[in-house]
Amino acid sequence: MRLMIVGSLNGNLTTATKMAMDRGAKVSHAPSIESAMMELRSGNGADLLMVDVAFDIADLVSRLATEHIHVSLVACGVDADSTAAVNAIRGGAREFIPLPPDADLIAAVLQAVSAEKNDMIYRDPCMKTVIDLASQIAVSDASVLITGESGTGKEVMARHVHQKSKRAHQPFISINCAAIPENLLESELFGHEKGAFTGAMARRIGKFEEANGGTLLLDEISEMDVRLQAKLLRAIQERTIDRVGGTTPVKVDIRILATSNRDLGEAVREGIFREDLLYRLNVVNLKIPPLRERPGDILALAEFFAKKYAAANGLPERPLSPDASAQLALNPWPGNVRELENTLHRAVLLSSGDQIEADAIRMPDGALVSRTPAPQNDVIAAQAAQTAEAITRSLVGQTVAEVERDLIIDTLHHCLGNRTHAATILGISIRTLRNKLNLYSGDGVAVPKPGEMRPAL
Repeated sequence: MRLMIVGSLNGNLTTATKMAMDRGAKVSHAPSIESAMMELRSGNGADLLMVDVAFDIADLVSRLATEHIHVSLVACGVDADSTAAVNAIRGGAREFIPLPPDADLIAAVLQAVSAEKNDMIYRDPCMKTVIDLASQIAVSDASVLITGESGTGKEVMARHVHQKSKRAHQPFISINCAAIPENLLESELFGHEKGAFTGAMARRIGKFEEANGGTLLLDEISEMDVRLQAKLLRAIQERTIDRVGGTTPVKVDIRILATSNRDLGEAVREGIFREDLLYRLNVVNLKIPPLRERPGDILALAEFFAKKYAAANGLPERPLSPDASAQLALNPWPGNVRELENTLHRAVLLSSGDQIEADAIRMPDGALVSRTPAPQNDVIAAQAAQTAEAITRSLVGQTVAEVERDLIIDTLHHCLGNRTHAATILGISIRTLRNKLNLYSGDGVAVPKPGEMRPAL
């Protein structure tokens, strides 16, 4: 976890830095936004920026977006400065941390933002075989291709390989080749010089240089344009890159990992993936089996996620009831580990007794998970289409603010007025939720109170 603290924050800076370092974060300091931008451009990256709320947060977020620098940002300042805190959240800060800093809050923010998700939870023998192979080859510098269906945990496996390697204390840098537009991916990978193209306002270090000495993960490599694959192949073969608009080759020392949920052999036959690049990447192949083929992992993962989300939401840990465990074991989990994680997150929020019961293990439509696939006949498909169309029509004519307000109020009703649960489901901080509810109350909107149920129609 790389944390950059931006601003002086007076005496609170030393305290916040020490708290973060005590929790394993590597901390750097930039006294101003300009110096922070220079550090980020130069390849001294960060996973999280903790920025003095006195700075123009909205401007900083805009500049990061303009230069395609992807980093989470939280604001911090004295608790009494509520107006600045609200403006920071509206400007794009993920959270506001009041000062003096609280150790538990610092730890929670670092945990929420940190990309270091290295827990390998498994019990099934077939998964053990894959992890044993991963641990065996991790000590080498061989390129590794990690394959498997979406949601099986390919990036978690990549982090496991990095943590078991001799590069474990060096950077682990990941780039999703499917999430970045084709015309920007080259610059993201190799960096660019000032003026190389419209919007290149300064030299920018790419992911190859940022990962120097460590590991670079090329996530969803199958989605990379075939023309860029040629430049990638040269970089992997020669460990030398050229920044966009640059004239001087740059040497890099990195290990390459790649993931794909597609059959790259078939992609080669279709002419959309270079065969020589596949050979370079596929020195070792780690194929992660789907969750339905490793049933022994289901309950182990479910127990892990139940504890994780209980802690994240400040709720008591609840064991799975026998009926709930049986329901989990029956599901084929087409969305793999990601679907299981979402199901347990929802179950933790819905549970109120001593155990997580079967009725909490349900899909968003309220149905219990089941091995029996849902009917797909034409009547049901037509009903679904009509429902979707009706929902869409109901939104037409509303402002974005009105749609957001209705979503927040409906979610709060669903959670019986529980602010913490509602904020978690909505994906916003509890402070942001409370600020919005205060605005709604001031406008005369009826806001559900804790424990309040929606009146029957």
